[in-house]
Amino acid sequence: MAELDTIAAIATPAGVGGIGIVRISGTRVPEIAQQVLARPAAARQAVLTNFLDSHGNAIDQGLALYFPAPASYTGEHVLELHGHGGPVVLDLLLAMVLKHGARLARPGEFSERAFLNDKLDLAQAEAVADLIESGSREAARAAMRSLRGEFSERIRSLSQALIEMRVQVEAALDFADEDIDFLDDETLVHRCAQVHARVSECFASAQQGVLLSEGMTVVITGAPNVGKSSLINCLAGFDTAIVTDVPGTTRDVLRERIHVDGMPLHIVDTAGLQETADLVEQEGIKRAWAQIEQADLILLVTDATRPVDNLHAEIQARLPAGVPCDIVRNKIDLCDELPGVYDAGAETVISISAKYGTGIELLRERMLECMGYRHNDADTLIARRRHLQALQHTEEHLASAQTQMQARADAGLIAEELRLAQRYLGEILGEFTTDDLLGRIFSTFCIGK
Repeated sequence: MAELDTIAAIATPAGVGGIGIVRISGTRVPEIAQQVLARPAAARQAVLTNFLDSHGNAIDQGLALYFPAPASYTGEHVLELHGHGGPVVLDLLLAMVLKHGARLARPGEFSERAFLNDKLDLAQAEAVADLIESGSREAARAAMRSLRGEFSERIRSLSQALIEMRVQVEAALDFADEDIDFLDDETLVHRCAQVHARVSECFASAQQGVLLSEGMTVVITGAPNVGKSSLINCLAGFDTAIVTDVPGTTRDVLRERIHVDGMPLHIVDTAGLQETADLVEQEGIKRAWAQIEQADLILLVTDATRPVDNLHAEIQARLPAGVPCDIVRNKIDLCDELPGVYDAGAETVISISAKYGTGIELLRERMLECMGYRHNDADTLIARRRHLQALQHTEEHLASAQTQMQARADAGLIAEELRLAQRYLGEILGEFTTDDLLGRIFSTFCIGK
């Protein structure tokens, strides 16, 4: 167990509520408990008691829960004071705890200590934050599976398979002078291919988890008066944008967060793109292009009742390369065009009526398809982009090791590729980390967790 100073924080959200919790962790917890509790705290039992100030007067009355080390969330002595959820009362109680020798906890410091004291691996600690911040039932279920250790167990299993291969390759190095060629065995190449395939499967599952936790940003753009604001209203399910027949109604960026089959989508409506002398509209167009550059998917909206003009071609030519873009033909209700999705060369075209919601389900399905999202995938585990990067590096080194095995390359080169592959897997669980990485990860957690 790491020897650290004692920390404390209010663990419930800001505001007024029925219950508020002050959480304390560290070596000085027993001493603080004697100072602030009117009755002694019993291990792993809820004790009804008064919470006292430095003069012995009651600040509040509530439940005290004491978890002696190492059988606690952080692996240290932990005391939780469950009182009434008024901000003044909680502030007074926290101030008294700090006065008796604790310090205010940093964001995520309780979970960081759980990681440092081997109560959680890094993937499980991140799943704690992902569970708290989950925006859908699917995301919460996936985060809970990761918190239970399913994701970690898959990574450990892959790491163990790599260790077994490394043992065989290291033996080839240790017995290089003998008349035995440990690498003259097709089973080693086969095992490497199998592990590579398992890493690829894990990557696909983690990719779904990233989509569940982060979602994607969809930017709606196009010329003025083609129905962009009607489209965001239709997708959101309520009137978030003003809709008029006057071109240029939207002059700023509008954002809405919606869920499609459990995946969060960040929908961004932008000002109509055109040449204008209006300074306010110019600023809106500038902001529109800034959003387009950051998009995961662009929906270029056109008016199905009007022929394609030069402005549409100019907008299309300026769109960033590498960002998927679909053409949305809106207002089909005015020209008797049927809703549908079809390919037009290198583009996908979706015909809809945002005013009446015709074809909107087709558009939703197309957005999920663009991101490779699979609904109700029981294999999905919550993950982060750093996990994807680590798995991608692991795949690359395994592919290189497999190629060198087939070419009967030097055993030292193969051993190094396998070592690097295992190191990247270890980064996911926190076996190889830097203080800088830990700081970045836990600083995103809420205070008190």
